[in-house]
Amino acid sequence: MSDHEDQLDLDDLSATDQPPSVPDELPILPLRDTVLFPNSFMPLAVARESSVRLIDEAISGGKLIGVFTQRDASVEEPRQDDLYRVGTASHIHKMFKLPDGSLRLIVQGLTRLTLERVTETRPYLRARVTPASEALDEADRLEIDALLRNIKSNFQQVVSLSPLLSDDLQTLAANIAEPGRLADFIASSLTTITTAVKQEVLETLDVRARMDNLNRILIKELEVLELGSKIQSQVQSEVGKNQREYFLREQMKAIQRELGEGDDQTRDIEELRDKIEAAGMAEAVKKEALRELDRLSKMPVAAAEYTVSRTYLDWLVTLPWQKRTEEVIDLGRTKGVLDADHTGLERAKDRILEYLAVRKLNPDVKGPILCFVGPPGVGKTSLARSIAQALDRKFVRVSLGGMRDEAEIRGHRRTYIGALPGQIIQGLRRAESKNPVFILDEIDKLGADFRGDPASALLEVLDPEQNSTFRVHYLDVPFDLSEVLFITTANVLDPVPPALRDRMEVLEIPGYTEEEKLAIAREHLIQKQIKNHGLTPEQVTLTDDAISTVIRGYTREAGVRNLEREIAALCRKAARRRAEGNLEPLTVDPATVVALLGAPTFLDEEMEERTKEPGVAIGLAWTPAGGDVLFVEASRMAGTGTLTLTGQLGEVMKESARAALSWFRAHASAYGADPDFFKNAEIHLHVPSGAIPKDGPSAGVTIATALASELTRRPVRADIAMTGEVTLSGRVLPVGGIKEKVLAARRVGIREVILPRQNEKNVNEDLSEELRRELTIHFVQSVDEVLLLALTPGPKQTDRKDRRVQPRLQ
Repeated sequence: MSDHEDQLDLDDLSATDQPPSVPDELPILPLRDTVLFPNSFMPLAVARESSVRLIDEAISGGKLIGVFTQRDASVEEPRQDDLYRVGTASHIHKMFKLPDGSLRLIVQGLTRLTLERVTETRPYLRARVTPASEALDEADRLEIDALLRNIKSNFQQVVSLSPLLSDDLQTLAANIAEPGRLADFIASSLTTITTAVKQEVLETLDVRARMDNLNRILIKELEVLELGSKIQSQVQSEVGKNQREYFLREQMKAIQRELGEGDDQTRDIEELRDKIEAAGMAEAVKKEALRELDRLSKMPVAAAEYTVSRTYLDWLVTLPWQKRTEEVIDLGRTKGVLDADHTGLERAKDRILEYLAVRKLNPDVKGPILCFVGPPGVGKTSLARSIAQALDRKFVRVSLGGMRDEAEIRGHRRTYIGALPGQIIQGLRRAESKNPVFILDEIDKLGADFRGDPASALLEVLDPEQNSTFRVHYLDVPFDLSEVLFITTANVLDPVPPALRDRMEVLEIPGYTEEEKLAIAREHLIQKQIKNHGLTPEQVTLTDDAISTVIRGYTREAGVRNLEREIAALCRKAARRRAEGNLEPLTVDPATVVALLGAPTFLDEEMEERTKEPGVAIGLAWTPAGGDVLFVEASRMAGTGTLTLTGQLGEVMKESARAALSWFRAHASAYGADPDFFKNAEIHLHVPSGAIPKDGPSAGVTIATALASELTRRPVRADIAMTGEVTLSGRVLPVGGIKEKVLAARRVGIREVILPRQNEKNVNEDLSEELRRELTIHFVQSVDEVLLLALTPGPKQTDRKDRRVQPRLQ
């Protein structure tokens, strides 16, 4: 059967026929994503089996159906709750059957319906319905007329701006005088609003409220369309502008060729090509540079990628691929420069001279990565600068303190805005040499976070076997770092990762003695500060005794930074004195120092006061800022055998305290103490300066001495300090930082020091002969020897058969 024969002849019913009255019960046709309004015609596609049967029976009946929109379009068999409550009574005007069994309808909306109750669900939905009458208050007529005009005007603008709406809709809307019918017509015509919004208009029975709602919808649509039109205009304008610029640029090129002026871009490309040829790049690097240059020559200057590519090439041609400083290796001159710039530091100077001697005999040798480790202010950075001066090399310094991003070393990839090659390559570009002295300052202050670990990135930089092909993310070509003399500095080595530490040769730079500080002040600091403050040596003179007074009474440090600050303070006082009119030359002696700087900050008498009572011993400690003196205080009180430790002590120090207490409990009778003293006593150990964390085993002998002093009621000598690790058997083991600790003891006026026997070699190597003569150093192997030296005389002690050293008081 053909399609024509399948068509039903329903022409006898037209849109002008009066629709029959709406019965109380109607078959219900559910719609998906579609809302049918009264007085409107709509084509519908019907494919559900139940809906097809509904239409067939409706055609043979009164051709009236109820059309309701589904709340959820995905529901295949809707029930009453799946349908909106307000729909439209509809009249079927035409129907077409398709070969696949589905139907095409043209229906006309008649009036609004309210769905009361579904009466049947099989074979299709039937429900009781009631007509929903519109509400029109004549009192609102004036406002409705105003809304009517606004709606027509806004709808005309929407139609004119929207490419989806036909211009005929403006004429149709203009010919509708009824407010409610106009609102329904416009709502059904708008294709951009959602089904839920249309359904809201359908359910609004009050005509004024419906028109007000529709007016807001039209205003919103109009704003969206105007914005879209503006964006479209801007895009077209931009495209037109680019096309115009391109046309003008081509014309300009043609004019320049006719005038013989050439092309600026072509000249830039040729200049870059000449620089690439002259840069002395490796063959692989040169090939990559020429490939990028070829890409650049094909880009328009206005392209965003042009600047990125041009900047990349600028970096490549400005790097010192073959530029190097011709170094002058003169060991005598180098030694003279180092001695003139730095007092002391003999081990570091010797190592530098050894490296230069080897390099003089074998210029191709790969240099070591030196790491200067020492407290602040001892001259690590300035020593590296002196090395560069002695070798006639360029000097580059990069501070690693607080660096947490791996890209600071390897650089960013070119895809990022503002990408750069990294601090290493940037430093070489600034130096304009491939063999500078490159100092990586504060390597122990490196951090790490989600952006990477800079310390890991430095593994390649500081490895002489790998850094000849160092590759950064930005350049993505290898660069030879093997000729760079890298020097790193650190205050402590503990934070430096082991793999990085293994690549460096560590040179420890200890603190200065008082004589070295005096020499540094006399040869460097005083002259510098007098000049900085606008004075002359004839106008102000600082005596050696005055500088010694400043060193002892106003500074406690391993380096000389605070000493330089105090000298600067004296120069400021002198400058003010002259500025106020007193032009007499000023000679600064110890009394003048006190008058100008105030009372000394540090006093030697403190040692005597602190150790008057039993239970207080003086220990020596190492800190990143040099050595320091600490006090250990012990106190016994009634209790039940507990040990209390305070002063922010670390786990290692707590274990040393327990070991010292256990040793003394085992040997209490030998020192005249009750062996059972711990049963009815509580021992409290405290290390003052409780806000400062403390740890390490070197306070073991000090803790043991403080305990013995308290439990035997024999005070500790005020002129003696000690350091050493103690074992449970009473042996004294070696510790580190001997020079710093001895210098700390000397600074506070202590003249006798107790050290482990195994540290005797450190004393002979690290301490000057003058310092060894000035101090009395006792080397011990056991706690018995320590107590014999440290405790003041007391009652005669009981002999102990198993003691190797009898603590006799002499």
